[in-house]
This record gives sequence, C-alpha cells and structure tokens, in this order.
Amino acid sequence: MSYLPQILFALALILGVGYFTRNVKKLIRNIKLGQDKDVSDNKGERWKNMAMIALGQSKMVKRPIAGFLHVIVYVGFVIINIEVLEIIIDGLFGTHRIFSSMGSLYGILIGSFEILAVLVLVAVIVFWLRRNVIKLKRFLSAEMKGWPKNDGNIILYFEVVLMCLFLTMNATDLQFQAMDSGNVISQFIAPWFEGFSENTLHLIERTAWWLHILGILVFLNYLYFSKHLHILLAFPNTYYGKLTPKGQFSNLESVTNEVKLMMDPNADPFAVPEATDTAEVPAKFGASDVQDLSWVQLLNAYTCTECGRCTSSCPANMTGKKLSPRKIMMDTRDRLEEVGKNIDANGGEFKDDGKQLLGDYITNEELWACTTCNACVEACPVSIDPLSIILEMRRYLVMEQSAAPMELNNMMSNIENNGAPWPYNQMDRLNWVNE
Repeated sequence: MSYLPQILFALALILGVGYFTRNVKKLIRNIKLGQDKDVSDNKGERWKNMAMIALGQSKMVKRPIAGFLHVIVYVGFVIINIEVLEIIIDGLFGTHRIFSSMGSLYGILIGSFEILAVLVLVAVIVFWLRRNVIKLKRFLSAEMKGWPKNDGNIILYFEVVLMCLFLTMNATDLQFQAMDSGNVISQFIAPWFEGFSENTLHLIERTAWWLHILGILVFLNYLYFSKHLHILLAFPNTYYGKLTPKGQFSNLESVTNEVKLMMDPNADPFAVPEATDTAEVPAKFGASDVQDLSWVQLLNAYTCTECGRCTSSCPANMTGKKLSPRKIMMDTRDRLEEVGKNIDANGGEFKDDGKQLLGDYITNEELWACTTCNACVEACPVSIDPLSIILEMRRYLVMEQSAAPMELNNMMSNIENNGAPWPYNQMDRLNWVNE
C-alpha cells in the first residue's frame, strides 16, 4: 500500500499524456489533409520570426495593455510550470520537494514563481473584466456567441484555479514554510490556516498538490478543443508564416505559362505543348473546401487565438460588411474538425457529406467584401493569413463557377476586349486629349 500513491500518479500521467498524444496525432492528420506547400526556404528568417513573434511576443505588445497582460500570463504560466518537473519526480518516486536540496537557490526560484502566480491572477482578472464587464466590442461579434465566449472564460477560470492551488500548496507545506526564503507570497497566506492540526495541513497540502497536477493534465488535453491551442501551435505557425510581400498574389503556374504562350508572337497557338513546357493543370482552381487549401492554411486555422485583432482592423467590417477575418479562420477550423470526425466515423476515409466550406460556412458576400488590404494579416499576433484563404475561395468562384460580381465581370470583359478596364474602344482612348 505504500506504493499506491506512486501507482495512481503514474496511471494519471499515462492517461493524461496518452490522451494528449492521441489528440496531437488527430491534429496532425487533419492538417495534412491540406494541399502540399513548400516552405523550406529562408530557414534563418523563419527561425528569427519564430523567436521574435512567438517567443518574444513582438506583435502582441503593439496593443500595450492587452499585450503586457498577455506577456505576464504567458511568461508566468510557462515558468511556474517548470515546477511540474519536480511534481512529476516526486509523484513517481514518492519524494517531497526533491529540488529543495538546492538550498537558497530553490527558495529564490519558488519565491519568483509565487510572485509570477500573483501577477498571473491579476492579469487574468483584468482579462475577465474586459470580456464580461467592460465588454470590449471585438468580443461581442456574432461568431463569439456560445462556445467561443464560454471557452474564453473557461480558460481564465482554469488559470485562476491552478494559480490558487499552487499558492495553497506552498502555504500549507510546513517543510516549505520552514525554509529561510522562497515563501514570498505564501507566508501571507499561511496565517489563514492557523489553528489547523499538522495532519489537517498535510491533508490540505496533498489535496492541493494532487489537484494542481491533475488540473494541469486536464488543461493540457483541453487545449485541443480550445482556441488556446495556439499555446502550442504559435511556434510552428510563425515559423511557416508567409515571407513574401503581403500584397504579392500567388499565381497558378499552369495559367501563367498559358498566358505567356498567348503573348508570344512566335508561338503556334495550335501546337500542343510538351509536358516539360507547362505546369500540370490542377484538378480544381482555387478552393471550395478545406481539402483544397494548403496545409499551412489549415495550420493557420488551428492556431487562431480568436483575439479579434484582425476583425477590429478590417475596413470592410468597420463599415458594416459581413466580413470578419476571425470568422473566416473559425469557420475553416470548424469545417476541418467536421471533416476529421467524418473520417473517424468512416474507418479513415472521408465520405461526402454534402457540405463544403464555401456556402455552408462562408458566404460569397463575405468573400467579396474583402478589399485585400492585408490589415488582418498585419494585425495578427501569430502570423495567421486569413486573406490567403479568401483569395483561394475567390479564385474558385471566378475560375470554376464564373460567379464573380457583375462589376468585376464587366471589368474583366473590358480588359479582354479593350485592353483596359474601361468600356471604351482602344481607338477612342485618347479622345479626351482633343477636349
């Protein structure tokens, strides 16, 4: 019976990590449903972007208040959970604060963790007030009703509980309180438990210890179902982020080669080009469903933090249009999850469910409201590119369904017939000079 706590701890650890691994495999499977995209270029610049944006939070702090609070939560939560290593060792081997042999250094570390825990609590409370009392406009959009709103609050409650358990665990640990340093914050909490017997304090300390580690395992597995998956995916997403100029449009090589052939005065328009002379024509132009997007775009969808910076910066959204870049990413993720569940339910094969991203999730009106200004791309703190998805779906509408708005069809017809977007014959183009 003396080994029962270690056995229970090992089982909890195996179940928690095992379920997390299962979800990670499913996540990778879903992302790989996207089209192949080569992002092996400029590795130095990619590593730099990941270090600056994901690790250094350089884009997050462009909004100082939210950015500063986020940095506190991010740094505090990561550093405090370094203590998880000690908890795991103690849990598996039946030891107690095994790193306390480090002496005063251990006290300094845990003292620093306690200060960070209090700062995290303050930041989380401010975040909760911004969402639920102040009610910032970007958290009140239509796509933020129901689960997205609840998810944002649930994660805040998680963080409050974990930080309180951490401080309670320290405050009721008689061995820790007997140390000369380290109990910077918990020394002020310890008096709350005066009058309790030593056995009762030990029971409280053990209960907080167990709930803390179990809470972390639950939190770890909750990430897959939450917008906070960006805690893990922000790093690869910023690494694989777009490096070309934001306004640069990706041309289809097959179409580019065909246009070049048409413009070549020496080319035989009736000659059949050799296979090496032109790119293979894709099965579909643009994207109508998630499988038509690249795996990088699907990674973008899973990384979305739902912070709303993209939507609050979007000029189309500001003027009352239906377009919300945040909703584009949320819809893409929701559809991808639906496709993944379809595959799971059908033995690893996707069965046509009569739905697609275009139409069932994202409307034509949303797509054509976009001005392609890249404000959403610039605003995103983790290098997500909603515009690339919008453009791929527009490409599908134009090239596969000829479903462009009348104004755009008129412009393209004028370019084809008159060599300019205006409805004037080329011979009359300079008539304004005579006036």
